[in-house]
Amino acid sequence: MRPVTDLIAQPSLRERKKARTRASLREHALRLFREQGYAATTVEQIAAAAEVSPSTFFRYFPTKEDVVLQDAMDTRMAGALLHQPPDLAPVAAMRAAVRQTWSTFTAEEWEQFRQASELTASFPEIRARAIYEFARTIDVLADALARRSGHQADDLAVRVLAGAVIGVIMSVMMPAHADPEVAGPHKIDAGPESFALIDEALALLEAGLPLLSGGYKPSPQAPGGGRHDSPEGSPDWEC
Repeated sequence: MRPVTDLIAQPSLRERKKARTRASLREHALRLFREQGYAATTVEQIAAAAEVSPSTFFRYFPTKEDVVLQDAMDTRMAGALLHQPPDLAPVAAMRAAVRQTWSTFTAEEWEQFRQASELTASFPEIRARAIYEFARTIDVLADALARRSGHQADDLAVRVLAGAVIGVIMSVMMPAHADPEVAGPHKIDAGPESFALIDEALALLEAGLPLLSGGYKPSPQAPGGGRHDSPEGSPDWEC
């Protein structure tokens, strides 16, 4: 994996072309999945629609599942993290980076995210592959956290923090929450609402997981208990 510094540096003409090809492949793939179904769509069809060869497709996405799962969110988040004020604590900086990243999403990107979430909820092979994508994202964030803290990316403390952040995101975004048959009335929309819940969940991590000290008091309005914001805009808990 390339270091985060390479991923967020000012892109060269070659890198911009690669980014356009990658985006084109994903855009055509999602369109074909909508039009003819995920199972019925082949890599060859996706490549033809994007006017590239199947071998080019596999240079960008190792599997068909990856074209659903891999977006640019992790690298954008890593870049935003490296631009946070150095005096911010790590989790606070991560929260700020997440907010900054999702604030840049266009309506089209939100729609792609919703479609990818629906596909992940619907196909076991995509759900199975998602664990590799989460692991890859841990690597990307660990690299950014290491640069920010002056540690090595394989430092245990860095890996644990990156894993904790991704664990928080997984707890909100795993397909069980998007599948009505599993989630029932607590289904979470894969859009801005879900990212507000991620911010609330990261706030719990930042507060030291107050449930462990018996100080967390969920409201009946949020999934599994409910979201209830205090007047200051923070989740309602006591530490």
